[in-house]
Amino acid sequence: MTAEPSVLTFVVLGFFQGALYGLLAVGLVLVYKGTRVFNFAQGEFGTVAAFITFVLLTQADLPYAVAVLGGLAAAVLLGLLVERLVIRPLFDASRITLLVATVGVALFTIQATILLGKPEGRVLAPAVKGGFVTILGAAITPQQLLVVAVLAGLAIGLALFFSRTNLGLAVLALSQDQLATRVVGVSPAGMSRFIWGFAALLGGIAGILQAGIPGNFFSPGFMTTTSLVPAFTAAVLGGMTSLPGAFLGGILVGIAQNLGIYWLGDTGA
Repeated sequence: MTAEPSVLTFVVLGFFQGALYGLLAVGLVLVYKGTRVFNFAQGEFGTVAAFITFVLLTQADLPYAVAVLGGLAAAVLLGLLVERLVIRPLFDASRITLLVATVGVALFTIQATILLGKPEGRVLAPAVKGGFVTILGAAITPQQLLVVAVLAGLAIGLALFFSRTNLGLAVLALSQDQLATRVVGVSPAGMSRFIWGFAALLGGIAGILQAGIPGNFFSPGFMTTTSLVPAFTAAVLGGMTSLPGAFLGGILVGIAQNLGIYWLGDTGA
């Protein structure tokens, strides 16, 4: 007889699932921290990156690394277009107006990908291939280990960026006092471009990594429908302005989801 999975197995599964939520949540926090906008289009940066990577791999037959760079470039371009065409003209509008605008961007992007790519499931090859690794009874793929490695690397990199670089300190200053940043010569428009482009890059990384996990399928809007709400929950748990809190919040949400599955299954039995 096969042993029943233990609660620790579900904790491990939740940890790896939550790493993706944390990665997406960091982009949400970055945008909110710098511009005070709740960005409901964050998931679509990931969807676009996954689609472009898939197309470059399967139709253009490019090497994996080149396809990934193309997907990330497309996500960053989308982020910059959203900032320039949607966010900046509405920057003095109410926060509710900006929130609704990002929802509109997400819906528009989903419809565009449906028209261009058809509403069907696709499989993106993983960046790292290999067999499962068993951790406390949980079967973990190399791609999921890569997600955690990327999350850890970004956590360290962002901590250094915001504490050791002038650009990082300027972003923090913008989030606290826009008038003061103008006085010292920091351009809010330039900072806004950087914030949205970088947030789109983080969303693109999350989308490509999630789509490449073996057993996962992706389709138009998949990041918005599967990961955006948990990522927002993670960001809120972390305080909505804390990048380390977003990382930790993502892990907690993933674990909570999987413990719920464990307890519901145990009750059902």
